[in-house]
Amino acid sequence: MAGHEYSEPADRKRPVADPTAADPQAAEESRPSCDPAFRHGVVVGFDGSTSSERALAYAIGMAHRSHSGLIIVHVANRLPTTVWAGCEPPVFVDVPDHRTEVLGLELACADYLSEVPWILVERGGDICHELEEVGREYEADAIVVGSTHGIVGRIFGSVAGRLARRARRPVIVIP
Repeated sequence: MAGHEYSEPADRKRPVADPTAADPQAAEESRPSCDPAFRHGVVVGFDGSTSSERALAYAIGMAHRSHSGLIIVHVANRLPTTVWAGCEPPVFVDVPDHRTEVLGLELACADYLSEVPWILVERGGDICHELEEVGREYEADAIVVGSTHGIVGRIFGSVAGRLARRARRPVIVIP
């Protein structure tokens, strides 16, 4: 079984539940529902980089061994751009990243994904928050990510390090 789930279009924002709401059930109902076949699956962050490909390979093996589904998450780069229309104040607009469609096509053609059921989930926003959110929605057994290399990870902190500190479920970092 192979598939794709685009839980939100890249050019639209998701409605956020009111954290001050008195009824937590209402907050639960406002979230998009997820496929129950992938409950207690393995979440893996994937962006097409070498480290994310290694993380995907590990996650495939983990999902195969545990007879669970694989939830592949691509957090789209939403680039803020400034639009200025004459006398009006500048407006910030999110420019959608269409890389998810390309990744989805590449994954759909991949032979190595034929062993496990999988879905591709697109999100926009902070990578750590979105991976943990998807893990919570699917009640994932683990989140698998590739390690960050280079100067950007040293300056801003790696996604894997931030996720390992804040996640409420096991995080596996693949070098």
